[in-house]
Amino acid sequence: MKPGRTAFVSIMFCNNEVGTIQPISELVRIVHNNNALFHCDAVQAVGKIPIDVNYLGVDLLSMSSHKINGPKGVGALYTRNGLQLATFTHGGGQEFALRSGTENVPGIVGFGIACELARERLLIYQTEVLALREYLVRRVLAEIPNCRLNGSTDNRIANNAHFTFFGVKGEDMIMKLDEMGVAASTGSACSSKHQRPSHVLKAMKFSHSELSGSLRLTLGTQNTKEEIDQVVSILSKVVDELRRVSPFDSVVPQSEPSGM
Repeated sequence: MKPGRTAFVSIMFCNNEVGTIQPISELVRIVHNNNALFHCDAVQAVGKIPIDVNYLGVDLLSMSSHKINGPKGVGALYTRNGLQLATFTHGGGQEFALRSGTENVPGIVGFGIACELARERLLIYQTEVLALREYLVRRVLAEIPNCRLNGSTDNRIANNAHFTFFGVKGEDMIMKLDEMGVAASTGSACSSKHQRPSHVLKAMKFSHSELSGSLRLTLGTQNTKEEIDQVVSILSKVVDELRRVSPFDSVVPQSEPSGM
């Protein structure tokens, strides 16, 4: 950041593609030392890791209900005491005069209950989902040749597993997996209209083949070890089938991208 020229910084707590947890409190200190405000996008973090706004020192922190199994269309914004925000929807003065309009009371109440449940289940989530994720990663790396786990091995949210399968295209894997009842997303995260590769993976210095062959699998407390066994079996067959007809090289490159 440029001292004296930056007024506001916004950083995700946890990356939505490769699951890396960012050092928010350290980043906040840097930003505040340069007299700027700090907003944290904690949508991916709430319910997965402990969050203490006082410890973090953030000025603003946003979250979303649907990411913790609450009602869709509801979110919340934490604002540090003393921070004045400009009204962007005028009218009846709802939501502390910041956003006028009829409030979605059932959604708000549901979000509140979802937050309470997420807090109560946080330790269970971290232990059970992490164990499932580690089991998934071990099996995939051991049983599917020429693949790699992307991102930090330790400093990541418990539910995220992001792989590159060399010699195949992520979009092809998605279609095949969907046909077999497996929900996944391509790590390249291309827009269907613009077909632009993920800026996250590009920032991690992924090559074209690494971008093309990336796949994200995420887990939750509702998943089981038996489901992972089934997914690994299906994924292994899909990758093998696609590699047989693929013009791409399936050899893993020697250089490793950075764990963003």
